[in-house]
Amino acid sequence: MSASPSHRGHPQRWLILGVICLAQLTVLLDNTVLNVAIPSLTRELHAATSDIQWMINAYSLVQSGLLLTAGSAADRYGRKKMLVAGLALFGIGSLVAGLAGSTGQLIAARAGMGIGGALLLTTTLAVAMQIFTPEEQPKAIGIWSAVAALGFAAGPLIGGVVLNHFWWGAIFLINIPVAVLGLVAVVALVPESKAASSRGTTPGPPGRGDRPDLLGAVLSTIGMASLVYAIISGPRYGWTSAHVLVSVPVAALLLGAFAWWESRVADPMLDVHFFRNQRFIGAVSGAVLITFGMGGALFLLTQHLQFVLGYGPLEAGLRTAPLALTVVLLNFSGLSAKWSGRLGTPVSIALGMVLMSCGLLAIAELESGGYAGTLLGLLLIGAGCAIANPAMAHAIMSAIPPEKAGVGAGINGTLAEFGNGLGVAVLGAVLSSSVASGKSLSAGLGAGQLVGAVAVLAGGFLAAGLLRRAERAVA
Repeated sequence: MSASPSHRGHPQRWLILGVICLAQLTVLLDNTVLNVAIPSLTRELHAATSDIQWMINAYSLVQSGLLLTAGSAADRYGRKKMLVAGLALFGIGSLVAGLAGSTGQLIAARAGMGIGGALLLTTTLAVAMQIFTPEEQPKAIGIWSAVAALGFAAGPLIGGVVLNHFWWGAIFLINIPVAVLGLVAVVALVPESKAASSRGTTPGPPGRGDRPDLLGAVLSTIGMASLVYAIISGPRYGWTSAHVLVSVPVAALLLGAFAWWESRVADPMLDVHFFRNQRFIGAVSGAVLITFGMGGALFLLTQHLQFVLGYGPLEAGLRTAPLALTVVLLNFSGLSAKWSGRLGTPVSIALGMVLMSCGLLAIAELESGGYAGTLLGLLLIGAGCAIANPAMAHAIMSAIPPEKAGVGAGINGTLAEFGNGLGVAVLGAVLSSSVASGKSLSAGLGAGQLVGAVAVLAGGFLAAGLLRRAERAVA
């Protein structure tokens, strides 16, 4: 790795962390900010329902499909270079989106923003792992994770405020000054780093050496995009629709081919030997289940606040803020990192996910108490997220060689996208089936929250058990 930091960490590491978190926040805001602009887009661009769906999906599909490839490119060609490229693409895409005169232009611009978003989400975490010492990494990852929670909560609020004063294009144009500021700061502050040798450890055909794994990139990108598309399409078109019945086999075929190819190529994008590491398997298993439970449960929460408690969209957004504020407070203060250091990774993950499960249970069971029960649930979920999410991300990143930090960040992001989408699909199906069976909407939402609570609790104990076993094996 070139320009590696000293054993004390990079001298400007906290300032650099602020820069990369600002870049990450912009990407995360765009995951949710478009939802509040749907009425304006429908009216001013004459957008049909299918157009709106593709405006939202183009961003998420491209971003989720490219995360592994973006992480691999960052490791090979330089994380600073890819961070600069990501900011530039995201800024240009935002400009085109803000000035779009048709739905087709806006969809294309959102796809371009998805490419920039994939580069930013992988390089920000990879850079954080490079500039901090192992002792400081948990706190740095905690702050990085807190920004994700802040983006989730702030997206609808910022979008609502902007749309109250400006036309819909402004929600994209406000990204441009942030991207420009980020570019200047990255060029001035962030050190370049990349794998000293991109050669993998898996034996393969002779003569391939350090060639880019182009076939692996194509297979993983199209395979993951197909899988995410199936998950998105299931609740909307039905699980037996052509959208799902075509995309699922395509995803299975391509991802299977990707795994086979990665086990044979000399310089794999994703070394399949990672999956023999018990620590890695434990962290991956927990990450999928935690995002499954949380993604689906929070999807149900927004409906609970509006349709059961009777709040408007902006009021509902404000009332979810305690979750994000709890995460930000515990992570930015360093309290969650301090607790995790004392408890150890397995116990931290188990404790965090027990708290989150209790929070989901409180929302489901205390609905008769109005917002008070929901508030208690949000605070418990926020505390659990603050403890479990950074510990999980650190477990994944520390199980992978430092020279593959970009790929590790890509895996972390891919798991989050997959688990979140699957949670929305499955818990949404639980809600639909409950209502169809004659239960009230309130009862259906509660049933979905309970399923999410069970998934989160199971994920916590599974991940903690596997990580504990891995630590004992190493000892």
